[in-house]
Amino acid sequence: NGAGKTTLLRFMSHYEIEKFPRHVRMQHVEQESASKLSLVEDSVLSVVLAADYERTLLLAEEKQLLESNDNPERIHKVHERLQQIDSDSAESRARTILAGLQFPESVVDGPAKALSGGWRMRTALAGALFMSPDLLLLDEPTNHLDLETYPKTLIVVSHDRNFLNQVTTDTIYLAKQQLSYHRGNFQSFENTQEELLKNQRKAYEAQQMKVSHMQEFIDRFRCNAKKAPLVQSRVKALEKIMRTAVEEPEDPRAFKMNFPPPEPLGRPIISVENVAFGYGDGRPELFHDVNFGIDMSSRIGILGVNGSGKSTLINLMLGKLDPTHGKCVRNPRVRISTFTQHHVDSLDLGKTAVENMMELFPGHEPDEFRTHLGRFNLSGELAMKPTRKLSGGQKSRVGFAVLTWRLPHVVVLDEPTNHLDIETIDALIDALRNYKGGVVIVSHDQHFVNSICTELWVVGDRKVTRFQGSMAEYKKAILNE
Repeated sequence: NGAGKTTLLRFMSHYEIEKFPRHVRMQHVEQESASKLSLVEDSVLSVVLAADYERTLLLAEEKQLLESNDNPERIHKVHERLQQIDSDSAESRARTILAGLQFPESVVDGPAKALSGGWRMRTALAGALFMSPDLLLLDEPTNHLDLETYPKTLIVVSHDRNFLNQVTTDTIYLAKQQLSYHRGNFQSFENTQEELLKNQRKAYEAQQMKVSHMQEFIDRFRCNAKKAPLVQSRVKALEKIMRTAVEEPEDPRAFKMNFPPPEPLGRPIISVENVAFGYGDGRPELFHDVNFGIDMSSRIGILGVNGSGKSTLINLMLGKLDPTHGKCVRNPRVRISTFTQHHVDSLDLGKTAVENMMELFPGHEPDEFRTHLGRFNLSGELAMKPTRKLSGGQKSRVGFAVLTWRLPHVVVLDEPTNHLDIETIDALIDALRNYKGGVVIVSHDQHFVNSICTELWVVGDRKVTRFQGSMAEYKKAILNE
């Protein structure tokens, strides 16, 4: 995070890199592409069609020319160009792309602003695919998209191991303002990096041992006149080594996060008994006769298709909604914290991480917050930077610091890996494995869920059922339905 991946894609898409080939047609689907659609009144289909700027402008010009009817030569040229770009088939092509991205027909003709973030991102991708660019740039796409069969060149920034291993043929690593190129998918790259790190570590340790022996000799015989030539020789040799010294290799996996432990509570700390729930107004019941319990050792992944009721289930657990039948019982002493992208987005960007926490939890000293932020690798300068200057992943780490400040007995995480780099995801996995409270996760990241969750609950058909299998098996079962 913060290495410059998003900036690099933007420079490419704007042709701002020297000697970048101008004839290459590009489409860039950014992280912000989805949020831009939240205010769009047009239908999903219209948004996709509008991605072809040339066609949109030609159709507008055609309408204007036909109304005035005073330039038949230009009308002919416009019609000719519309034929060349196959304008008449545009709508059917757009509908085919949207169907391929699993958009229901009713959604295709509905307003884009009514879509959730994930579906808005798919809409932005549909617009890019509609343009059929030579090079498609994707920054953190929704990771359940089937891009293995994409027939042209794809450059993707993603943190999802499974997605990268299934889709990519080459890996570009950006670190310290340098790009290094590797044949193979992420797993292949990771294996190579591990071997490289091991060799760098050996070379560094051998060098340090040699330096130590030389320095010891110099210190021991510095004042011995008989040994002066030997000492001088060692000093020169040491200076030469230091000029070309191997730097101590940085292991990105050395980054750690630490969720502080809460005091223990008796089990279950949350109990859902014979619960039914519906929003009324003639809408069908979402849940019927649901039963489960959560304790401090729970590691639960909640799965289900969009609109199945995952968010509603969490709101029932948190007490934000009351069941229409049955009861949700929470230990009176239980503290539950939730993490969503909304919580991260609601941080005051003009304030530092410390100032944000002081505002959220008044009555504490700044040093207490600095110490706590240090658990999430946000110490020193990072804790005192305005939040707007932090990368997406660093902002998420501020979110995790907020999440754990009150020492919750249960943490509920909704898509927590969004905007995190792979090293931070690994650190979060370790932190949650070692955490002494209960964990409930909603996530599409297969590696993340499989690494933490011991139970998978599937929400659908008015039920919450335990799935006997892995997340990969669940996805396969959904595709086969």
